[in-house]
Amino acid sequence: MTLTQAIEALKAGRFVMVHDDKGRENEIDLVVAAEHITPAHVATMRQDAGGLLCLAIANEITARLGLVYMHDMIAGMGKVNPVYSRLTEGRAAYGDKPSFSIYVNHRNTYTGITDSDRALTISEMAKICKNVNVEEFAKNFHAPGHVPILIAAKNLLAERNGHTELCVYLMKLAGMTPAVAICEMMDSQTHKALSIEKASAYAKRSGIPLVEASELKEAHQRARVA
Repeated sequence: MTLTQAIEALKAGRFVMVHDDKGRENEIDLVVAAEHITPAHVATMRQDAGGLLCLAIANEITARLGLVYMHDMIAGMGKVNPVYSRLTEGRAAYGDKPSFSIYVNHRNTYTGITDSDRALTISEMAKICKNVNVEEFAKNFHAPGHVPILIAAKNLLAERNGHTELCVYLMKLAGMTPAVAICEMMDSQTHKALSIEKASAYAKRSGIPLVEASELKEAHQRARVA
């Protein structure tokens, strides 16, 4: 039922919350479809979530745009300076390599960081993702910018179970352009990630569907078996 409600919310341009496994990051992200994002969405994510606002995109789209992982770009710079190679050694505490690629701004933004600027960058990137055009991407965006692009794993949940993959898969379930704005929910009292208990209370208070990673993984598994 929650999954159905989440899909309906995304299609209507409303927020969804996604909780990954307790054994992984154990964080909740506030999520909205990139194609529906507004400055008001960005303001809410900034004020009520407070983490890093990112744009997660399906692998088949980023591949056509020629985007690569930031990890690989930095590692490649080890040929210039060995320090870069050392910076990319190992994995994060939760076990994965990060899904970050480049940071971009739309060329019609000013500083790129305001609610309006980031909403413009994300919504215009959604258009690029819907009708992939490398020339339009190069012409209308510049880097570095203020919106980090996250590249979803090629095989999504069969390969990686981060918020990037969970949220892109949710967009695919909704039959929408697989580009989604996500932001971790922080707790200014504990100075840590917002607990699932507090997140559940926020979701109930705000009328936002809260989806567990297990629901998405079960749906993904059913689709693979079918």
